[in-house]
Amino acid sequence: MARGGAERRLSFLGLLAATFFIVSGGPYGLEEVVSGRGYSGAVLLLAILPFVWSLPVALSVGELAAALPATGGYYAWVRRALGPFLGVQAAWLYLSVTIFDLAIYPAMFVTYLSRPWPALSRIELGSAGWGVALAVIALGAAWNLLGIRTVGRASEALGVLVLLPFAAMVVLAVLSLPSGGGSRLAAALAESPPKDPSGLAAAMLVAMWNFMGWDNTSTFAGEVERPERSYPRAMAAGVAVVSLAYLLPVLAAASTGMPASAWVNGTWVEAAERLGGKVLGLTVVGGGVAVLAMFVAILLFWSRIPVALALDGFLPARFARRSASTGAPAISVVLGALACAAVVGLGLRRLVEIDVLLYGAGLALELLSFVALRLREPDLPRPYRVPGGIPGAVATAALPIALLAFAGWQSRDEPGAFGFSAVGSAALVASVGPVWYALRFRAARASRAAAGGLDSP
Repeated sequence: MARGGAERRLSFLGLLAATFFIVSGGPYGLEEVVSGRGYSGAVLLLAILPFVWSLPVALSVGELAAALPATGGYYAWVRRALGPFLGVQAAWLYLSVTIFDLAIYPAMFVTYLSRPWPALSRIELGSAGWGVALAVIALGAAWNLLGIRTVGRASEALGVLVLLPFAAMVVLAVLSLPSGGGSRLAAALAESPPKDPSGLAAAMLVAMWNFMGWDNTSTFAGEVERPERSYPRAMAAGVAVVSLAYLLPVLAAASTGMPASAWVNGTWVEAAERLGGKVLGLTVVGGGVAVLAMFVAILLFWSRIPVALALDGFLPARFARRSASTGAPAISVVLGALACAAVVGLGLRRLVEIDVLLYGAGLALELLSFVALRLREPDLPRPYRVPGGIPGAVATAALPIALLAFAGWQSRDEPGAFGFSAVGSAALVASVGPVWYALRFRAARASRAAAGGLDSP
């Protein structure tokens, strides 16, 4: 594995910024949580999920990334703990889920731009919105080709840019509390959440989507400065920053008196205008550039999975090649961008629901690996260890898995793609993994037989 020199390694602040954009990128995308559950239900979801969803995953990632900082991250962990078959299934799940995830951000970026420019509201073949979405994908790929340090430094700067308009909203909301904002906030939080089951399912999946991705930072652990120290710190700080970046702006928006039922994608612009006028609303639109930063950060981690798979023989060797000047895996970056462009028009809600369900299946394998490595390799050096021994590890893994099972059941009838429900669509995509492994098994066996070697991979 080519790690590159220290000048190409990602610093702690770069890792924290990349983590922020991989997981969050600000409150963009929370609109359906507010409309589906009301302000009180949205605040409750956003307050609970960090403890039962984000924190357990972040803690396990902190332990595993510090102990096993390898390119490929969770793929390497699952392969080591549960064997090559399940390792490849984890890799396939994350490869496929991230294509759906990547496609969300160009579509979301166009949605925010369409608030001042309605001509961009459609993302269909040949439309202006479709052209802008493709331009975002191309720019994100070019950005990644410049190398991991460039992505990290730019993420630090954009992290400040995206949070500024929402910080302004929070400050203005606090100042408005004595003059009516407080009573409007209290009234909004006193409203009962809608009873619509489909609204609950959609809100839960969207909220989980906004809090997922902590483990995705593991795929470039071999390119991070002092990963044994940087990862636990970045995970802990990241949970706090992401949680506040969601809760405070939602509370600020509630103080404006805007009905929760009026929220649609892009409503943050109107909420900002109510607090700070047209200028602040346009600033929120401008902050939508964070969506580009999220796309760049996620393409960064996705492009490292084909590298690990190529090194293990599950993809052609050319996928492992890196640029001599930047260290970026160029073929993998371009492949990810092209695949994203192919699905960008599926629709935001369906993309999110399929995304969460596929991610959940891969995450379950990762959490099982976290427990399995505790049992099978108790003496593995762990610079950071989740407290509580084996019971603590089991509890850490059980919370997110239980939440995933509940969310999957709630969304069993939600529409998906390819003529299936969201659950059926996710299952269809996941079923490709075993087929891929079987084909690779046969190819490896045929190659060794032709070479006169052993008849097994």
